[in-house]
Amino acid sequence: MSRRLKQKTKGHAGEAASRAVTLVAELAGWFRKSARDLPWRRTRDPYAIWLSEVMLQQTRVETVIPYYERFLRRFPDVRALASAELDEVLSLWSGLGYYRRARELHRCAQEVADKHGGVFPAEAAELRKLRGIGPYTAGAVSSIAYGRPAALVDGNVARVLARLEAIEDDVKSTAGMKRIWSVAEELVPREEPGAWNQALMELGATICTPQSPACLICPVRDACSARAQGRERELPVVGEKRASPRVTMVAAVVEHEGRFLFARRKEGGLFGGLWEPPMVEAKTAEDAKASLCGAGVAIEAKLVEAGRVEHVLTHRELDVLVLRARVDRPWPLEAPTTAPYERLAWMERGAEGVGVSTLARKILAAAKPEKKGAPRSKKARA
Repeated sequence: MSRRLKQKTKGHAGEAASRAVTLVAELAGWFRKSARDLPWRRTRDPYAIWLSEVMLQQTRVETVIPYYERFLRRFPDVRALASAELDEVLSLWSGLGYYRRARELHRCAQEVADKHGGVFPAEAAELRKLRGIGPYTAGAVSSIAYGRPAALVDGNVARVLARLEAIEDDVKSTAGMKRIWSVAEELVPREEPGAWNQALMELGATICTPQSPACLICPVRDACSARAQGRERELPVVGEKRASPRVTMVAAVVEHEGRFLFARRKEGGLFGGLWEPPMVEAKTAEDAKASLCGAGVAIEAKLVEAGRVEHVLTHRELDVLVLRARVDRPWPLEAPTTAPYERLAWMERGAEGVGVSTLARKILAAAKPEKKGAPRSKKARA
């Protein structure tokens, strides 16, 4: 390599390092003054930080806060969570969605309690070995709780870095995500890495937003390559989302003197571990009754149509025909022997103390008898 080329390369490296220092300083100063006061930012407890990061996955901050606070009141440390029954964990999680997170949360707590003496490892590489902890959560716990210089990338961070560096790869592609992670690892500082990571996430959540970035008040606007090129609204590149399939289901709401027939799904799969009025994929009441019987849930009652409920999940849309029936006496229940259910029980509508999904509550609401004189609702929307 010629002397001139070496000097040029060294110059570029120096410019990049100087830019990184400026970025860190500007963003850190802005974060100290402008950061939202969120409960998980008032602690360095790795358990509390881990809990918040799991809850915040694909869920809005304002939705998470009350769940987070209730969880910490009931399970103040990882041993308390590890020793709890899964039904209680799912009950406290009910309504937060993405219930696989709650099951993985419980298993991870048990692993930390059993294999690590109730203490989360400090290094991101060790955290990633735990059940349900991926690179993002590992980076968050390691940097925020322990001050390790570990990078992290979530949707907000990916968007910020794609604009700062004018990255043209699809940020959801393998190549795009590899590039984003490389930038994140280059930028994370050794001093206060947790504050830097939180600042990146805060910037993406409040200023560098998907549709209308507020560039005029952005603390790092002068270092943003996308803004310099006039492409802040074009980036990041995100591939088209696939259309979700529509699935038709039938749910049976059977009542006896204020108690309802509930079925608990086997762990794994859709709504795993949760209780609900028995529900199967079917198009008609007759098909549903046969399918339920085949799944070990024999409905000994005449079912009448009560309404419909639509419910949107991440990868599918559910159209649920709701049937209801009242019985004079509850029949003995035997444990189902085939999927999707593993237990049956008569419970009050609220099903206190067990996990019940938002969809199940909508189904129960749709099956309520109509008041006299009230207009008939043809469909209850999710």
